Amino acid sequence: MFNDLDETLRQLFIRELPIKNGEVDIAFDQPKREWSARLNRPTLNIFLYELHENKKLRQTRPMWDVERNNGGTVTKRRKPLRVDLNYLITAWATDPEDEHSLLSRSLMALNRYPHLPEDLLPESLQNQPVPIPIMVGQEEELRNPADFWGAMDNEWRPGIPCIITLVLDPYHPVTGPLVRTRELRIGESIDPLSRQFTEGSEPDIFWTIGGTLHSDQPLEDVLMTLVERGVEVPLQPEGRFAIGNLKAGNYTLEISVKGRKPRRHKITVPAADYDFEV
Repeated sequence: MFNDLDETLRQLFIRELPIKNGEVDIAFDQPKREWSARLNRPTLNIFLYELHENKKLRQTRPMWDVERNNGGTVTKRRKPLRVDLNYLITAWATDPEDEHSLLSRSLMALNRYPHLPEDLLPESLQNQPVPIPIMVGQEEELRNPADFWGAMDNEWRPGIPCIITLVLDPYHPVTGPLVRTRELRIGESIDPLSRQFTEGSEPDIFWTIGGTLHSDQPLEDVLMTLVERGVEVPLQPEGRFAIGNLKAGNYTLEISVKGRKPRRHKITVPAADYDFEV
């Protein structure tokens, strides 16, 4: 993927500077002294010197995207990483005027686009969830240029810091059965891992159940009530619902649809299924 990004930058500069008839080389090498000593024509160096996660764009809540499938399963996907790739763009020529011209043309070319042009993106970069942003010339990004050029064993020269942020998804989606019931035990435990409780101390057990109401009517016209408690059960846009703090036993759900007679459904807690058709 990173090499595809390099090629995208190459094509961007060729088109936008523009570079005609190969009058300027574009290189991605480390700008070390021995490298620069071999140059025999004007060169634009685009060096990837650092990459790290963009923590400002990190998405932690919720950590997973959950998609409900047919057949009673769900697919969970981890939030992807957003990674900053830090480039330093420098110009190399015999004449300082040629170097300054290359730098100014490069700066203007990069600032024409807040995002990488979509028509230059290869297939591997076309599935990004958002346009790929370009941030140019931020002085705080290259914190110690003297140390940088010392590590390159080369003379200090002006350069353009450029940050490109990619979305990377290293995680595999996980598909599993839909969780319809959840058990909560409250009591004095000997070992929480083995779920063994102190002898003579019976835990209080509460259940949370979940299901789906399928209706041919708009859900805003449907009212679901847990009769034993006299409380309305909220319905999600997809018809999903959850009811918590239930003891094991039998309950009644009353489902009312505008313009129809209410219908009651007996349920048992716990059970394998809580889906209804109205």
